[in-house]
Amino acid sequence: MIWPEHRIETRDWNPRHRQGSRADRTLETVDVSIPPMIGSLGCDLVGGVARAHEEAVIAVARLEAGFGEHLAPLSDFLLRSESVASSKIEHIDAGWRAFGKALAGGKASEEAKSQLAAVKALIAMVDAAGDGPITGDTLLGAHRLLMAPDYYTARDSGQFREVQNWIGGSDYTPIDALFVPPPPELVDELMADLLVFANRTDLPILAQAAIAHAQFESIHPFTDGNGRIGRALISAILRRRGLTHRVTVPLASVMLADTRRYFDHLTRYRSGDADGFVEYIARAAIVSSEAAQDSARALAELPGHWRDIARPRSNSADEKIIDALLGTPVFGADTAQRITGTTDASAYRALGRLTAAGVLEVLSESKRNQIWAATGVLAELEALSTTIGRRTSEHL
Repeated sequence: MIWPEHRIETRDWNPRHRQGSRADRTLETVDVSIPPMIGSLGCDLVGGVARAHEEAVIAVARLEAGFGEHLAPLSDFLLRSESVASSKIEHIDAGWRAFGKALAGGKASEEAKSQLAAVKALIAMVDAAGDGPITGDTLLGAHRLLMAPDYYTARDSGQFREVQNWIGGSDYTPIDALFVPPPPELVDELMADLLVFANRTDLPILAQAAIAHAQFESIHPFTDGNGRIGRALISAILRRRGLTHRVTVPLASVMLADTRRYFDHLTRYRSGDADGFVEYIARAAIVSSEAAQDSARALAELPGHWRDIARPRSNSADEKIIDALLGTPVFGADTAQRITGTTDASAYRALGRLTAAGVLEVLSESKRNQIWAATGVLAELEALSTTIGRRTSEHL
């Protein structure tokens, strides 16, 4: 497709304070990248890009439709996997066990809280997109959720930036930056145009989602959190267009597996190579959807495996916990008591037996607020990431 490249403009650099090296302090101008207006542009896919796009749509549709009774727990599983991988791209990685503690309301590290906030932001964006158009309020609300764990970033959350930002280079100025987004006075207009594009219904779905993401990252409308909100926008558009209804395609795991390739494609998009970015996202959707289908099959087999190793009595507290594990793989004692409908002591005995059998593992060290997790589900989260990483290196 023919796609306009970003134009470069030289702007005066007038900071409030002169800091940093001598080069920082004497900087007078900066070259900023101005994205084109895309609201009314078409996406005419041809050749290999069109074929990859069609394959990707089929792969996502197959993932969405193929797993019946296991779709509800699979939905939560994939959503958490996508959010955690998206955070890892930003070098925020608490580990699955620390994240599980945060998920169950236990004492958590700052990184785990940040990853949980990314889950909440993704849920908010996808749910809103399922109910109607993606709006500026959708993005701002999700950004508030994402930034909430940190007092300092939370103060500036939920609003588009009013300062110049940049990627790479100096901490004080855009000197030697890898990319300098448009100046703040252009952000509102560019975002309004992007939302027009994101809400259209006459475009190839994955192409629309891919380009919207690349455009969002090029505008870089927030002072922080642009990567995670921008990647959530892909999932929101897939939900808005009806390609997904419950699952979240774990695209961020593909990006995480080879971040250099991901960032290189974003850079080429700014030179007018929209086709390249669309094909990259399409192939990422194929790889991640097929890997997610493997995880779905593995998850479906877990309850039978748990029964084999724990041998619970019929209608016992142990069996009730096993039956609930796919939908609630991480939980505290209160949840266990609610699931089993038994006394505190009876629930603890069941948890002890299932832990001894290897069905559960204890995530928290505190005896007062213990948190348990289904060992097999945590293992499958790791397996999904590993599988996507291997397939990314083989097929992308």
